[in-house]
Amino acid sequence: MTILGIETSCDETAASICKDGKILSNTVSQQIIHSKFGGVVPEIASREHEILLNTVVDNTLLESQIDLCDLDAISVTQGPGLVGTLLTGISFAKGLGIGLGIPVIPVNHLEGHIFANFLADESLEFPFVCLLVSGGHTQLWSIENMGKYLLLGETRDDAAGEAFDKGARILGLGYPGGPEIEKASIGGNPNKIFFPRSLLSKDSLEFSFSGLKTSLLYFMDNFKETKTLTLKDVTASYQMAIVDTLVEKVKRALNKTGFERCIIAGGVAANDCLRKELDKALSKKHIIFPELSLCTDNAAMISYLGEIKNKIGEYESIEFSALPNLKLN
Repeated sequence: MTILGIETSCDETAASICKDGKILSNTVSQQIIHSKFGGVVPEIASREHEILLNTVVDNTLLESQIDLCDLDAISVTQGPGLVGTLLTGISFAKGLGIGLGIPVIPVNHLEGHIFANFLADESLEFPFVCLLVSGGHTQLWSIENMGKYLLLGETRDDAAGEAFDKGARILGLGYPGGPEIEKASIGGNPNKIFFPRSLLSKDSLEFSFSGLKTSLLYFMDNFKETKTLTLKDVTASYQMAIVDTLVEKVKRALNKTGFERCIIAGGVAANDCLRKELDKALSKKHIIFPELSLCTDNAAMISYLGEIKNKIGEYESIEFSALPNLKLN
């Protein structure tokens, strides 16, 4: 079975071919135009997808040596995401699917991130805890089986990725904030400044990052770089405050569920400091991180999950629409 996956939930234009559970190609075009605005401009993102989609799909077909006539189905991100960018991808997928006479399968972007971990580790089995952490979401899930998901906790305000983006803006760094802060932290002392960790009550699995961002803002109002306190120290300390919070909540979730496995999904999963701290804190557990190309928005996870849904017949008619606020369950 051969599936073309299309992902346009935000500012990455992506296409992928999955054949019999194997990814043959995974093409992603990052819209760098947004960097000068310090964040994604929805209208510009939609127009960029329109410009890039044909080329991205052509490239992924060429790389995988698959012809359009070889496709059994097309899977496309239905949500969550920006409504305009979602509609661009869905319209493209539907037009192509109708022209080829093959099914078009809507895929939940969040579920795609979870299933990307099956590509990272073929031995992965249910059940497991999932930390889903990105620019738009910070959630802990109990994943008992496909389609059987229990939300354990989520952020009350900013997502972790959003805290990185807003922090980077305060620090005068570029966009996206996560990689910029990680790069600026190299050589810094993560214990130089204590920024608040909002852990809420003792057993809480919820998150809050708005106070951390405010603390950084006030700190930078009076910050002057010296030999004993550098910007690297500030960025490293801010990053560690986010990472410490995520690690503590994962530990609590594993203790609560009794599961031995945990997967990390979403763009923030690419953060090297998070990976190292989780490995250190949970050395007796089985922690799975996707490879870096599967952490950020990509179509490999969409084509892979689309193939699974096509096999079990779990998809609607082609009349589906974009759902920008789509939940996982």
